[in-house]
Amino acid sequence: MNKINPNGSATDRKELLQAAVGERWDFIIVGGGASGLGTALEAATRGYRVLLLERFDFAKGTSSRSTKLVHGGVRYLAQGNIKLVREASIERGYLHRNARHLVKNQVFLVPMYNWWDRMKYTHGLKLYDWIAGRLSLGASTFIGRKRTAGLMPGVKTTGLKGAVWYHDGQFDDARLAINLAQTVLEQGGITLNYFNVTGITKNEAGSAVFAVDAETGTGYSFQGRVVINAGGVFVDEVRRLADATHPVTITVSQGIHLVVDRSFYSSAQAMMIPETSDGRVLFAVPWHGKVVLGTTDTALKEHRIEPSALDSEISFILDNAKLYLDKAPTRADVLSVFAGLRPLAAPSGTKEKTKEISRSHKIISDGRGMFTMLGGKWTTYRRMAEDMVDRVEKEAGWTITKSVTRDLPIHGDAVPEDGLLYFYGADLGPLMNRIRDSGKSWISEPYGIHEETIRWAVEKELARTLEDVLARRNRILFLDARAAKAIAPEVAAVMASLLGHDAGWEGAQVSGFETLCDSWLP
Repeated sequence: MNKINPNGSATDRKELLQAAVGERWDFIIVGGGASGLGTALEAATRGYRVLLLERFDFAKGTSSRSTKLVHGGVRYLAQGNIKLVREASIERGYLHRNARHLVKNQVFLVPMYNWWDRMKYTHGLKLYDWIAGRLSLGASTFIGRKRTAGLMPGVKTTGLKGAVWYHDGQFDDARLAINLAQTVLEQGGITLNYFNVTGITKNEAGSAVFAVDAETGTGYSFQGRVVINAGGVFVDEVRRLADATHPVTITVSQGIHLVVDRSFYSSAQAMMIPETSDGRVLFAVPWHGKVVLGTTDTALKEHRIEPSALDSEISFILDNAKLYLDKAPTRADVLSVFAGLRPLAAPSGTKEKTKEISRSHKIISDGRGMFTMLGGKWTTYRRMAEDMVDRVEKEAGWTITKSVTRDLPIHGDAVPEDGLLYFYGADLGPLMNRIRDSGKSWISEPYGIHEETIRWAVEKELARTLEDVLARRNRILFLDARAAKAIAPEVAAVMASLLGHDAGWEGAQVSGFETLCDSWLP
């Protein structure tokens, strides 16, 4: 194996690009979300030469816009999909073990307002525990009305019978994506963001992938034995780069989340509403000092990289929250609203509602060296990647290798420390030393933004734009769009200095980001 970056020291873009040019890659992966990064890590740890190309930033799309849950699939249990629940529960356990700084054991409470629901959900969640087996995060149980009211300040108590207490996982999706990219680099792979794949052709040596560096406009050709299409909702567009006649093969649905202040639901326990007005599941999840409310499930006929929440979706979440919270938020109380798209591996011509379509993954081969990942979700990203590399080895006739990622710590893995910047994990000590040594004040202390955290994002975490820093290295855009907009000019000035950009770049970054912030408000 060509260990391009054996010590994880090469995060400089020019150095990575120089290493990428002229290599013959075993895997060229198109897409830097959960499935692409997972596959890159799986392949790199098995000794393959791996190049990952992402059109925008890592986790720019769906993979940064989840409900922030690493869950065993309570909703799939209701659908009777025991196999998917079992798979998700096992993978949740691995992720909780390998990324301790990002994944935590979160208690959920399901408020009960009638005795039939008590019996149904108590028994159902006991089954949930049993399916998870030794990787269960804790036993579920029923708790009485008085204790429920004490643990769920702000929840409506009229008619309250109690709650079902159960355990699931909670995490930071974009931070996990960045740490996965770092782990790929440490394993000898190359990950390049802002590289737009524009063409894929078959040749005697495998496949040639043509891509353009979005920062310079320079085009490159990369040679690979196989191409992995991990484009998420854009998998069909990637397939058409190799075959212009490729038909539509996925169904896309949109889910939105509202972020509000903790005063509306100040519990340390998350709330799960098992059946909303249209039969969906709704969550209220504590996250980075705020509360995330969501999600919706709206079928879309078309999709784009920056989806927008529909007024009807915002109203749906607020109206259902009002049914359970004494002090319910209004539109004016929403700090940020983000929309994400789900790529669903649905049968052609299906009449199922998107909330009923399986979230399981599917791998498709074109028989000419391109393998496409359809569907899936963050919780099972590692298993998806393992299945992908297994499939490639089998179909391509390569030597069969063994997966090692079940026990592989992800970059930053450490017992988390309390505090605002806990999500840096093992990197927290060196980062805090930098902050103390700098002698500079915080740009936004409540949101953990300092000149040194910006420098860290650029030097260690592959950040290239203002949005990269304020949306995915730090999560302030997701937590408070107005606060993110207020500090944008100061952060852009620091980045321009670090990256060697001029005032024109700085102004364009601020203008574009301010427009984005405005679109994240209801």
